[in-house]
Amino acid sequence: MTTTPPPHSCAHRRPVANVGALVARSARAHARRIAVKSPARSITYADLEQRSNRLANALLSLGLQRGDRVGIYLPNCVEVVEIEIACYKAGLIKAPFNARLSPTEVGAIAANSGAALIVTTAERAETIRPHVSQSMPSAMPQLLLTDDAGPTGYEAALARASDSFAPVAVFEDEVAVLHYTSGSSGVLKAAMQTFGNRLAQLRKFLTRSDGQQPGHILGLVGPITHASGMQMVPALCQGVTIRLFNGFEPPRFIADMRADRVTHTFMVPTMINMLLAELEGQYRPLPDLLRLGYGAAPMAPARILQAMDVFGPILQQGYGAGETTSGVCGLSVEDHLFARAARPERLASCGRPFLECDVQILGDDGQPVATGEIGEIVVRGDDIFAGYWRAPELTAEVLKDGAYHTGDLARMDDEGYVYIVDRKKDMVISGGFNVYPSEVEAVLYQHDAIADACVFAVPDDKWGEAVAAHVVLKPGRAAGADTTAAIDAFCAQHLGGFKRPRRIEFVTTLPKNPNGKVMRRAVQAPYWEGRGRMVN
Repeated sequence: MTTTPPPHSCAHRRPVANVGALVARSARAHARRIAVKSPARSITYADLEQRSNRLANALLSLGLQRGDRVGIYLPNCVEVVEIEIACYKAGLIKAPFNARLSPTEVGAIAANSGAALIVTTAERAETIRPHVSQSMPSAMPQLLLTDDAGPTGYEAALARASDSFAPVAVFEDEVAVLHYTSGSSGVLKAAMQTFGNRLAQLRKFLTRSDGQQPGHILGLVGPITHASGMQMVPALCQGVTIRLFNGFEPPRFIADMRADRVTHTFMVPTMINMLLAELEGQYRPLPDLLRLGYGAAPMAPARILQAMDVFGPILQQGYGAGETTSGVCGLSVEDHLFARAARPERLASCGRPFLECDVQILGDDGQPVATGEIGEIVVRGDDIFAGYWRAPELTAEVLKDGAYHTGDLARMDDEGYVYIVDRKKDMVISGGFNVYPSEVEAVLYQHDAIADACVFAVPDDKWGEAVAAHVVLKPGRAAGADTTAAIDAFCAQHLGGFKRPRRIEFVTTLPKNPNGKVMRRAVQAPYWEGRGRMVN
């Protein structure tokens, strides 16, 4: 049962199911099953229903009103799940802050979101308080501390509240989540994901062939305040147990995955690369694992084959963004197996569009390009975000007539598989030829001495721009002229002359953002200092 819509609602707005109510329905069906497990504690589905109801009541009793933003600045923990479900039920907007952000960044996001309340820990509160106070001097948000054992803490607020809460009736276009993106532009922006978007996202997960069912265990290792967290509601609607990991350290992660018999997980390619280095060619080190999803950044086909050798025939890829409320294309387990057997080039694909997703490859004129030609990925559908929060200019750049222009350049083959070649803004134009960094990186990853690589444009007096690469070598491999020559000779066998890196530098590590993506712009920036723009 849900409460009636607010009195100011317009007749033409379409009411939709509250995803919090859908989780409540699942909680009744799976009451005794473990819903969420962390190293600190576990809660059943019945516990989750009761505690999220109490939290919804507690938040409203603290003076929050429908549409207010609730900031979350926590590592992966059970409370994050409780807060998300409570916000849905109460019609509050979840505004999570990545737990790996600095206090200064949290202050900026708190101000941008206009958070009325932030849920965090006592230690984190002390670090962010001056920054939030400085950025929001006239509207300092309330702080609710999960580890405060006193009368104003999180547990005390729940203890005072009622177990009963009727999820509010919601509309398709009503904002449910502010998803702060991890783009490389450096501009603060939050994708407004509506209740309609979140329902479309739920349908996408439930219609995919990952085989989740009651009794399965979903291991989430990335920050659940962001991309990894989009898997939580679909899992909860299927009676799955969510196993939360806080941090990623390969030996410990492998041991915990084995001990808890995790059946499904999702990782960024960097994590998979680290596991491959740790496991040194072992086969099926996680015997209970049925699906290993990966995405959020390109993964070289050579590394995909290595992962299949180690983990078995369980890999599944997804491509999407916060603006599309998770994935819009996927490469299934079956796709991986067929590619390995008959079409190895298909491992460079991010798959085919999901059932409801309208994915097109358009030219600069806005028209579909011919099969095999390169254009921009443009997406339409019920999962497309409502725009960037308080940023109409940024919204207008990417959202046109309801279609999201991703900025990703790709081609589509005659069977509908999408092959991303690169970001528009990352493309190198050398001597009038387009060079896509991800294509060059894919070749570098095939070299047996290379552990990690980042390809980017540097200014060149003759060609305008030239291809450069920062390379991290595998342990035991020595940097030097001989290694540089060997890599260059290897590239010459696999790449046209204009695509070969003209500059190769060896580094110990590559900078990555909080979600594990290589920060190409940060690597590239020093080479363009003193120039008006990063184009030559």
